[in-house]
Amino acid sequence: MTVAPIYPVRVDARLDPNLSRWLWLVKWVLAIPHYVVLLFLWIAFAVMSVVAFFAILFTGRYPRPIFEFNLGVMRWGWRVSYYSYSALGTDRYPPFTLQEVPDYPAQLHVGYPEHLSRGLVLVKWWLLALPHLLIVGVLVGGGAWFALGSETDNYSWSGGGLIGLLVLIAAIVLAVTGRYPRGLYDFILGLNRWVLRVAAYTALMTDAYPPFRLDTGGADPATATIAPTP
Repeated sequence: MTVAPIYPVRVDARLDPNLSRWLWLVKWVLAIPHYVVLLFLWIAFAVMSVVAFFAILFTGRYPRPIFEFNLGVMRWGWRVSYYSYSALGTDRYPPFTLQEVPDYPAQLHVGYPEHLSRGLVLVKWWLLALPHLLIVGVLVGGGAWFALGSETDNYSWSGGGLIGLLVLIAAIVLAVTGRYPRGLYDFILGLNRWVLRVAAYTALMTDAYPPFRLDTGGADPATATIAPTP
């Protein structure tokens, strides 16, 4: 059996067993307070990423406080996206925090790199990532990629693309049957995992090139691989 290599970006999620049939119709309204806060957080994220770029270029290190802040912003954004229209995987309202919330159904972990290449920082976020960015453009729709744009409107991928279409199908099935199709959920999670891996790479958080691999399901293979032995 071939074991998938561990990737430093881990995306885990679990599907709520009793999702409301109709709550998804108003989640865009319920999530507005988060969107307002994230508007300012993503602006700070962009500024901090520029600072991190120069820090890596001159020292080969991503300043730890900036790394933790930027990871917190991404983690917050992922929780809101999972609650809303990137997955509709939970009805539990996202917490207003940059910190990890272990019991929330959506998790994002990125291992802190002790050293990063000073040369790669010049090209990985645009040139090396280009093949992935083309794929992500299909997954999230035109102009919805948060790791490249400087406008805060680009800091969400819940508005269209293949992910948006599949989530809409899931929402309709949920409304009619009261159930979220498990196979569709696993596929949607795999697409979101791809997006977040590329996001962390283009945000300079790792030098490990994202795999061209669709790891479906709520459990990230890396999480399963590095789990402590009982």
